[in-house]
Amino acid sequence: MGKNPIRAAIAEVFGEMAQALETGTFAQRCRVGLTILGSEHGPEELVRGAELAQKQDPNIQVVIIGNGVQTNLETVVALDEKEAHAIMDEMLLNHTLDAAVTMHYNFPVGVSTVGRVITPAKGQAMFLATTTGMAATERITAMLKNTVYGIAVAKACEKTNPTVGILNIEGARQVERALKKLKAGGYQIDFAQSARSDGGIVMRGNDLLMGVPDIMVNDSLTGNVFMKVFSAYSTGGSYEAVGNGYGPGVGEDYDRIICIVSRASGAPVIAGAIKFAADCAKGNLLEKAKAEFSAARKAGWDDLVKSLSSNALPVKQDDEGVASSPLKKTVTDSIPGVEVMQLEDAVQVLWKANIYAECGMGCTGPIVMIASEDKERALELLKEKEYL
Repeated sequence: MGKNPIRAAIAEVFGEMAQALETGTFAQRCRVGLTILGSEHGPEELVRGAELAQKQDPNIQVVIIGNGVQTNLETVVALDEKEAHAIMDEMLLNHTLDAAVTMHYNFPVGVSTVGRVITPAKGQAMFLATTTGMAATERITAMLKNTVYGIAVAKACEKTNPTVGILNIEGARQVERALKKLKAGGYQIDFAQSARSDGGIVMRGNDLLMGVPDIMVNDSLTGNVFMKVFSAYSTGGSYEAVGNGYGPGVGEDYDRIICIVSRASGAPVIAGAIKFAADCAKGNLLEKAKAEFSAARKAGWDDLVKSLSSNALPVKQDDEGVASSPLKKTVTDSIPGVEVMQLEDAVQVLWKANIYAECGMGCTGPIVMIASEDKERALELLKEKEYL
């Protein structure tokens, strides 16, 4: 004999009420879609993660998009990945889903994902900004946008004043200078300090492992590698076992919350990604992103971005040709903060002012090596020429 639909509906209502009483909350459940086709571990693994997420947080309702797996979770049939993505997008845009988790989704240029990892040294949660996608075609501009994306996601996940660090990679010093200009213009940003003895906003590998900043800013290719390492370092790489996936795609005017997982992501990561997606939806990520960009624009964002093309870097003027080295001195002091691609030009600026300097590489990156008695004047010149 078939199940009476009226009794089933009543049972569902009273079941949800009992669940609300048990958990102490009557909040509307957050609906998160999950496409299950295309995983290297099969759709059953993804469904296992979905069931785990819903069990861990009864305020989440997972909607499976795909086929071939038996589950008590709500399911929308899709025959292949293309159809699954089309259904997912439609459900997000008509608001029958609050957020979604998927694999191999194509974001438009200007959208990049912010991941969330658990760092191994202290079990500290940290956002990686960013891990997939392309915020901009120019590297420095992309990393600057990644910073704003990271702040928006962190705030959506209830980090009121998240700290920001910049990974010590190519472009880090230019991003540092740009962010300091934004802060001077009134944009609220809290910089982390490296745990290493010499401190600074630019983070080293140690800081990455310890989770020193709430948000680690990097380019998306570097972030993608880190996500894979953090999630699969204990499994040999074929099974991502730890973390929350590669995170939501963020853009200034992006209109949906789609979190990315890898084809190698296992059930624990799928569960974490679903929880991450729900956190972003409940924290109004889309509005948070708009608010951050509005604040950045008031602080001079547009003019700053215009100046950050590779052609806008300070270029050595050759009116006087290549400068000859002044009388050599013992260089016992150093000036960090010059971008590695500009290091030789910075030294030329000092030579033309009859200040002896050398290129060098310190533990935190490139440095201008200088005599102590010349440092103050050298700093003035390099700041004047916008190398610092």
